[in-house]
Amino acid sequence: MKNEHLKNIIASLPDKPGVYQYFDKDGKIIYVGKAKRLKKRVSSYFTKQHDSAKLRILVSKIADIKTLIVEREEDALLLENNLIKKYQPRYNVMLKDDKTFPWICIKNEPFSRVFSTRNVLKDGSAYFGPYTSGKMVKIMLDFIHKTYKIRTCSLALNTKDIAEGKFKICLEHHIGNCKGPCEGLQTEQDYMQNIDHIKNILKGNIKEVINWLETEMHRLAKNYEFEEAEEIKQKLQLLKNYQSKSTIVNPAIHNIDVFSIYDTEKAAYVNFIKVSNGSIIQSHTVEIKKRLDETKETLLAFAITDIRDKVHSNAEEILLPIEIDYPVKKVTVPQRGDKKKLLELSERNAKYFALARKKQMDKANPQERVDRLMETMQKDLRLKEPPIHIEGFDNSNIQGTNPVAACVVFKNGKPAKREYRKYNIKTVTGPDDFGSMTEIIHRRYSRLLNEHSPLPQLIVIDGGKGQLNAALKSLDQLNLRGKIAIVGIAKKLEEIYFADDPYPLYLDKNSPTLRVIQHIRNESHRFGITFHRDKRSQHFTGSALDNIPGVGPKTVSALYEKFKTLSSIKNAKLDDLEAVVGKSKSLVIKNYFQKK
Repeated sequence: MKNEHLKNIIASLPDKPGVYQYFDKDGKIIYVGKAKRLKKRVSSYFTKQHDSAKLRILVSKIADIKTLIVEREEDALLLENNLIKKYQPRYNVMLKDDKTFPWICIKNEPFSRVFSTRNVLKDGSAYFGPYTSGKMVKIMLDFIHKTYKIRTCSLALNTKDIAEGKFKICLEHHIGNCKGPCEGLQTEQDYMQNIDHIKNILKGNIKEVINWLETEMHRLAKNYEFEEAEEIKQKLQLLKNYQSKSTIVNPAIHNIDVFSIYDTEKAAYVNFIKVSNGSIIQSHTVEIKKRLDETKETLLAFAITDIRDKVHSNAEEILLPIEIDYPVKKVTVPQRGDKKKLLELSERNAKYFALARKKQMDKANPQERVDRLMETMQKDLRLKEPPIHIEGFDNSNIQGTNPVAACVVFKNGKPAKREYRKYNIKTVTGPDDFGSMTEIIHRRYSRLLNEHSPLPQLIVIDGGKGQLNAALKSLDQLNLRGKIAIVGIAKKLEEIYFADDPYPLYLDKNSPTLRVIQHIRNESHRFGITFHRDKRSQHFTGSALDNIPGVGPKTVSALYEKFKTLSSIKNAKLDDLEAVVGKSKSLVIKNYFQKK
């Protein structure tokens, strides 16, 4: 790739759905696209040979890339549509008409109608969506009409005209699709209660509706109104099979700025999302380097002022994750609903931006990442020096058979596989993990001392306090206690035990220190188990034949080549054995297994 800056951006992109924006050298948006997996999609522009001349020109003009992360591919489609309409990038296909995505409208009128529309009006009606396809809207409307039997006609119903008999029921009532509110066969109160249920379903508040329906069903059944109870039961089954669509935009949300902050030790990352007419039309993240011990409130206020000035925002309401004193008409810290979803989207983007920046810095300066990890591990584990060289140990046996041990070596937090070592346990009989650990630690470090080889700064034992004490016994014998730090990691709660502390340390599950120690523990276990399986295999397949007098390696090899398994050799007929190894040896083999 021609541009190292773009290469670093792409390397740090997540495999998440979202929207990507390409900018030219003047900072102008030249292309907007959506992706199910951002990293794969964006990198394809720079790794594939393009047949289209226009596409090659587009790629040559890309100077910067910005992304907006979302939860689902459908949300990415909506955002792409909004951004294309807002910025009209040169290399995007322009929409030939002004069709927008469909919505479901609950009309603000007596006996409200529920229908699909592409025109969102400020008429007091409730709008839900947008949906990425008309097919989804049709499925939703079919579900609603089938479940609640609401009207599909366009009559201007009102209580007065209904009472005067100005309307007549239609075919929809006769075939059971409508309860006939036009002739007063269904009260407005009952009808609007159904509309409230529909609103809750479209908002995703299904549990509330299900609870009400279950109570009503039990009441009807108790009163022997079984037909009505069965009708509600069918509604419940349909509702439980339906999963609500999550939305990130709402037509009622207009001209709002959303800000969130992701705070780290040395910097803070503030994300900004602009919402206009219910659509996200802009997203931007800034990095603020810390100089003093600035609070989140101070950093957020500074970033808000800077960003609003740059984008010339005059929004009278801002959404924030924390309360701050800021000179706008309304500061909101949302707790639920669509505004809360917008804030969560902003928070995700701030976090992804911070992680991407960290990846870019680690690639640019890998030693800095190592130094930071070593510094963190030294601090977390209370070590005298950074644990550049770490060794991990694990034992493996099944009921004391074929006992083995493994030693793995990590340098700068990564496996140094050439320095791994396997050990056969020699001085211990039976299933004695503690005795095996004592032996193996003594053998390992007595040899390093004799060879004047460098000792590790840290030893990690796979096990709790008992295993740790067994290892300490050997370090005491070699006068190495205090010269090498040692910890044990127990599997159950991932607690870390120290030599002279009765209480374990519990690290955060996302701690880089814990991740390295877990990696060492898992690697020593994997390496030990692999060695143990090999030993077991040799024991179960080779030893039974090797113990037969007069049967040598060539005979064993010939038998396995013919019969493949030990079981087949045991069960083979005498004539078949004789054809491979001769009469005398076949008799010896057959007699041996019969005696066994």
